[in-house]
Amino acid sequence: MSEKSFKIEGMTCSACAARIERSIKKLDGVKEASVNFASEVLTVDFDEKSLPAAKIEEAVAKAGYKVAKDEKNKSGKKNPLFYRLIVSIVFSVPLLVVSMGHMLGMPLPKIIDPMENPLNFAFLQMLLTLPVIAAGYKFFTVGIKNLFSLSPNMDSLVCIGTFSAFLYGIYAVFKIALGDTHYAMHLYFESAAMILTFVTLGKYLEAVSKGKSSRAIEALLQLSPKTATVLRGGREIQVKSEFVEIGDIILVRPGEKIPVDGEVIEGSTSVDESMLTGESLPVDKTPGSFVTGGSINKTGFVKYRATRVGSETVLAQIIKLVEKAQGSKAPIARLADKISGIFVPVVISLAVIAAAGWLLAGKNFDFALNIFISVMVIACPCALGLATPTAIMVGTGRGAQKGVLIKNGTALENVCKTNMIIFDKTGTITEGKPKVSNMVTYGTFPQDELLALCASAESVSEHPLGSAIVSLAKERGLELKTVESFSALSGSGISAQIDGKKILVGNKKLMNDFGIALGDFEKQAEKFSLEGKTSVFCAINGEIKGIICIADTIKKEAPAVIKELEKMGIKSAMITGDGKNTAAAIAKQAGIDFVLAEVLPQDKAKEAEKLQEKGFNVAMVGDGINDAPALAQADTGIAIGSGTDVAIESADIVLMQGNLNGVITAIRLSRATMRNIKQNLFWAFGYNVLGIPIAMGVLHLFGGPLLNPMIAAAAMSLSSVSVVTNALRLRNFK
Repeated sequence: MSEKSFKIEGMTCSACAARIERSIKKLDGVKEASVNFASEVLTVDFDEKSLPAAKIEEAVAKAGYKVAKDEKNKSGKKNPLFYRLIVSIVFSVPLLVVSMGHMLGMPLPKIIDPMENPLNFAFLQMLLTLPVIAAGYKFFTVGIKNLFSLSPNMDSLVCIGTFSAFLYGIYAVFKIALGDTHYAMHLYFESAAMILTFVTLGKYLEAVSKGKSSRAIEALLQLSPKTATVLRGGREIQVKSEFVEIGDIILVRPGEKIPVDGEVIEGSTSVDESMLTGESLPVDKTPGSFVTGGSINKTGFVKYRATRVGSETVLAQIIKLVEKAQGSKAPIARLADKISGIFVPVVISLAVIAAAGWLLAGKNFDFALNIFISVMVIACPCALGLATPTAIMVGTGRGAQKGVLIKNGTALENVCKTNMIIFDKTGTITEGKPKVSNMVTYGTFPQDELLALCASAESVSEHPLGSAIVSLAKERGLELKTVESFSALSGSGISAQIDGKKILVGNKKLMNDFGIALGDFEKQAEKFSLEGKTSVFCAINGEIKGIICIADTIKKEAPAVIKELEKMGIKSAMITGDGKNTAAAIAKQAGIDFVLAEVLPQDKAKEAEKLQEKGFNVAMVGDGINDAPALAQADTGIAIGSGTDVAIESADIVLMQGNLNGVITAIRLSRATMRNIKQNLFWAFGYNVLGIPIAMGVLHLFGGPLLNPMIAAAAMSLSSVSVVTNALRLRNFK
């Protein structure tokens, strides 16, 4: 199965999205299909072998919509709705003056005065209405098509409401022409025109607001410079950034943007990576440092070798991730989706029932028509369909600006429910840069000899503790020996053959497994562990020869983050393969009470599962690679990443900084977004719950006013705009 996204054109409300979903889910080979109305994206999980993508596009077309082919930036062009709105306003305003001005005491020329020339009065209104109907032709073409295909949407409601008013107006003109002049006061042309004008205004404001909700993507796209200065054939040449190749040597001067990812080979500088990581302080770069495309070179001149280009750069991956997140749905959206799917048929039924009921109650046709049009126009599923996706679009975009990459709507919703966070120790709670702090050898056995043998063995390993041993050997200028054979023993250490000697480097378990007596070294190791240091036992040919003690300092922000989580009602735990004493010492420094020590990498997921079985909603925070099983098992996986290595596939949320403050940001952003979604849903549901009965004439039953169709249209448009505007408040999240 593979997942693919399609940009959809032609949707006008969430009923359209529901229709496309139903059409795609019927196709053989489709596992799941989801349409995000706000971002206009269809996401399909399907079997490409049995179902070509072209078949999905055909199904979208059959449903009455189109898959967009041109994905170029159209921000410089005016929205077509703008021109439709201008035409509607130009003709609706004079129509309103002609039709209702005399009621407010505004004099009309005799030639169109309803008392003296009622036919001219009516005919002029009809002429002024025609251009407005022509400008809103899409409401009719799409609405009627969907009505006949038994999938009515918002356009169908507007189409029926306005067309009913317009046809009745034509009937009134005909009656006036036959001499029945009282129809001049019951034309409804202004209702038809103003409904279309208000709905077009609402759709235009909605489109503008939705455009603002995706500004985070636009900002990311603007980060990458158009050109790069590349060294080729000994000459500096300017090439487009997309034509940079892996291995190219790129020159970057102070103030210039870094075009693609790479490794510095010459020079030193400080780089502003704030747009990628949310970290405001510049980062120093020297030969060997990694630089990220889109960041800004602040002070020095550097040369670097391109290592990632095109779609492989960190920036490209971030954009892809944010786009995917903005097109996804959160579980909370399901209720709104279900309601939107049946909403329009229910509204049409209610409009007919209400109109028929008032006719049976003795009211005239004009009264019943007013009720029918008002119900059709005031009810719209747009606000319901926009409530969740717009908030997710803005929330995930704001997260990206803060260096918190949220993979999808489900992750955004889940993380706010977290009440237990498991932190991996190495590289998460600690800096992940362990250093040798002590060495103790047996008797007179030379320290440098033991260090050289252990470092030689560890040079083949990739374990961070082993790297610390190798680093110290290099610092001392020791020569590393050839490793004749090597074996990594998961969760305990390594075994190697060097100069005919069998070398064992690892923890107490490794020594016990090989039956090696530790003697006084065991007590020495316990003493070190109480100080939060890890003891690595070293044995040669079956005999213990010493301990290399390694310490890893905790991150400076860790205690404050743990304390803040506690204030937020979230418990913290630390998980590690280290011994209990070492783990307890590190946890104590960080302020963590619950410690899971001596846990093998493959068992971390089981520990997360145990906590879930106890009723906790668990988030796992790790490096995104070594902790992949636990990240997948947790309700929310949070990877501590960096601008150089984003573990996108292993977690639901990626923190671009190696900073634990991102955990707080992710949870607070999630809570703010979910609060916003609930506000949106409340107002969207509340608007329809109150609006439809008023349109049906409930207030009139108790002597109250009757809802004018024009007011109904304005209220409907306002509901959608208010929901999107509320979602945009998330852009101010700090």
